[in-house]
Amino acid sequence: MILLAFSVAGAMAQFQQPLPGQAQPFGQNPPLQANPNQAGPITQGRELPSEPIRPNYQLGPNDQILIRTQAEEINDKPFRIDADGNINLPLLGRVHAGNLTVQELENDLAQRLREYIREPQVIIQVVQFRSSPVFFEGAFKAPGIYPLQGTRTLLEMLIQVGGVLPNASQHIKIMRRSEYGPIPLPNAVEDPEKKVSTVEISLASLRQNVNPAEDILLQPYDVISVDRAEQIYVGGEVVKTGPLELGERESISIAQIITMAGGFSPDAMKGKVRILRPVLNTNRRAAIDVDVKRIFEGKDNDVPLLPNDILYVPRSYTRLFWKTFGQIALPILPYVIFILAQ
Repeated sequence: MILLAFSVAGAMAQFQQPLPGQAQPFGQNPPLQANPNQAGPITQGRELPSEPIRPNYQLGPNDQILIRTQAEEINDKPFRIDADGNINLPLLGRVHAGNLTVQELENDLAQRLREYIREPQVIIQVVQFRSSPVFFEGAFKAPGIYPLQGTRTLLEMLIQVGGVLPNASQHIKIMRRSEYGPIPLPNAVEDPEKKVSTVEISLASLRQNVNPAEDILLQPYDVISVDRAEQIYVGGEVVKTGPLELGERESISIAQIITMAGGFSPDAMKGKVRILRPVLNTNRRAAIDVDVKRIFEGKDNDVPLLPNDILYVPRSYTRLFWKTFGQIALPILPYVIFILAQ
């Protein structure tokens, strides 16, 4: 069994890197320290990612790796990948590592070690990067650590990671270490305590505008993240309860969300639908009652629902009473009429 691991600065969780077969140019920048026993630049001024994913970082010249295995000759020793993409290992000799992912190299070394060890286990850590990295986290098609070669803009790197997933939010966040200057956008927020600046950027703005101001040049150690699309939750007397995604919209009307939920159930109380809206900086929700019946009749304006709203459609117990009464009374009605006629 092959153990797969990939860590940056010990505390950093693993990132998903470009899809296998996606080649990347190798930079000439000096490698950056990421040794867990050293205070390197990767651990300064930013919160480290915590989501564990596969070790698909693509290796290249000047990357330095640490190999852990049962073979004492190479166990817990650092090896640098040379300009030809090779590493020289005791016991195994010259092994090609360039353009392989961490996982692929682990598989390769484990196969080679079967000649000497019955069930070899291989764990590889990248302890030095060949160039300055940027980090893509969250609902991207290929999240991971990408080398920043020269001057690269946000749009260029978004193309490299394949864009966002269909269920991703339409707003991405960028966090930058203060030593590389503030993010040059008017809505950027600086945090002197954490020594970072952050900004939220609309993907719609990036797509629709020519040379958008938001298409900024990325800097080393920038963290670009995107959450899943914001949702509205529908409960009560509708055909389909549960979360519904807003997609690219910032809000959605009650009529639209009821339609997406399949419409009302027969026992719905349409005259007193309730919106439960989060109160900022608290755990409370404000209750807003809406007469949706009047909206559907065109007598009132529709009401926009915001991200994380809960729309609750209560049951009409008056309707339920008459429905139940009818089910009981109708079968015996002929007998009642017959008795009264006597």
